[in-house]
Amino acid sequence: MNALQEYASSDEEGESSKTEVKSAPISNEEALAHLKPIDPEGVKFSQKNSLQICAAPDVIPQGTQGDTIRHIDVTTKEVAYNPKFEELFAPQVGPDNPFKSDLQKANKNILSGFVEAAHMSDFQFEAQRRTFHTYGYALDPTVSGDPDDGRSFVGASDLAEEKSGLTTFEPASKRPGDKRKRVRNDQPEDIEGFIGPWGGFVDEVKVAKPSEDEQAELEEYLAKKQKKGKPQEDKTFEEKAVMHISDPLDYQGRSFLHPPHDVGVNLRSDAPPSRCFLPKTHIHTWTGHTKGISAIRWFPKTAHLLLSSSMDGRVKLWEVYNERRCIQTYYGHRQAVRDICFNASGTEFLSAGYDRYIKLWDTETGRVKRRFSSRKIPYCIKFHPLREKQHLFVAGTSDKKIICWDTRSGDVVQEYDRHLGAVNTITFVDDNRRFVTTSDDKSLRVWEWDIPVDMKYIADPSMHSMPAVSMAPNQKWLACQSMDNKIVIFSALNRFKMNRKKTFTGHMVAGYACSLDFSPDMSYLISGDADGKCYVWDWKTTKLYKKWKAHDNVCIACLWHPHEPSKVVTAGWDGVIKYWD
Repeated sequence: MNALQEYASSDEEGESSKTEVKSAPISNEEALAHLKPIDPEGVKFSQKNSLQICAAPDVIPQGTQGDTIRHIDVTTKEVAYNPKFEELFAPQVGPDNPFKSDLQKANKNILSGFVEAAHMSDFQFEAQRRTFHTYGYALDPTVSGDPDDGRSFVGASDLAEEKSGLTTFEPASKRPGDKRKRVRNDQPEDIEGFIGPWGGFVDEVKVAKPSEDEQAELEEYLAKKQKKGKPQEDKTFEEKAVMHISDPLDYQGRSFLHPPHDVGVNLRSDAPPSRCFLPKTHIHTWTGHTKGISAIRWFPKTAHLLLSSSMDGRVKLWEVYNERRCIQTYYGHRQAVRDICFNASGTEFLSAGYDRYIKLWDTETGRVKRRFSSRKIPYCIKFHPLREKQHLFVAGTSDKKIICWDTRSGDVVQEYDRHLGAVNTITFVDDNRRFVTTSDDKSLRVWEWDIPVDMKYIADPSMHSMPAVSMAPNQKWLACQSMDNKIVIFSALNRFKMNRKKTFTGHMVAGYACSLDFSPDMSYLISGDADGKCYVWDWKTTKLYKKWKAHDNVCIACLWHPHEPSKVVTAGWDGVIKYWD
């Protein structure tokens, strides 16, 4: 307590009492710090009459309000008041860092320097940019004012003074170097000779014709190239078929295309097996191809023969029953065969190769009936399924087109050009009135036959390309092998909607066009795998039932026999075809 003691109290009735306090000498400062009314008869005061004063208020000295600057930390991202310009751009508080370079000490408002707000029209900017690239100088953008008074340039300032600041957008009459005369005929009444603004130069040569010396060198180079034995593109390849069996005809004179009767199965039946079972054992292996197999196809309806195409450029026909021999080999492509397709009766088949040719073969004789080429690689081919339109087939090519040919005349009768990538598959739906195509552009398109505009376009950001598609036996579903290691299902009816509830996973096919197939009773879905495995799923529950190692390399194709309840054929890049039961 200070020397001046103050006590004030009041009783419950509100009456004030007085207390005598002995005083001691105090200073003026101490008195000012405790200002209260003092009774002249003694140091006596009342709490009711006292005045409460803040002892230490916040006081700003007069005349310094405008000079007070609140310093803002440079690391501050947000302030809770509206600062003045001087506060925002005040220098940093504290000593300078002696280790900073001049570049680091420079005032910056962006990471790479200081940007000043400026405006220049697009035309002026383009004019100065082209002038700088053409002549080596341009107007200094940091100097403002009248451009005619004291213009300054950046770059070759001497050349700028010599040319008087000439730009590339000056009229042609002012630009030096344009001395060539132009052909001018602006008379519209001269109908045949009228040129207008399209006249070229008088001495302009538009045909790049080689000189005599260049022509001689070119002929010599081509002669050397032909001597090295490089095959010509237009040189026809020798097409032939080799028969590997000694008895192509049976005792009644029927060829091997006629289905056998003594195999214990009705191969002419239209009804599928009542119930299918999972294959368990490996019963046969067909060997003969020297490279990986690309596609396999059953003989139509009876499936007593199997057609295979390989990367060795050959197509082979195999027996499925009896001795299971190789019946015939078809030689006709210089490069790998990509796809094959039988017609409805099986008497003819198409083969598409990487040599850009599609060839129509007679299955029995092995003779090539006709060749087709669009100068692009055909990725898939398909005959029209209807009997009355068996002379038409469609092919998806590497240049995004689907081309329809007539086998009778060899002419192109229709082109479907709407895809944005190479066409991978063609599947006929809706009683063969429409067909569905998939492409590398990660889309699925539905076409009306003979109408070159897609009636349905299905694409989703979550979709991947689908290089293999199979139609369900009931013609209601499309199973598509997706490149994200899934099999997705689309409705093959009017809406073509994806069935989100049916997705088959567990295998790895990214980067490979592994084909897939349904069992005849539609209880199972089977697919190949990049590791050479074969996978079988339950159609209703999408549960993976079985998988086994089928090939040493990629299992590229698998087919379920249409008349056998548990027989499956698989083909791989190891060059063999295996039969499972």
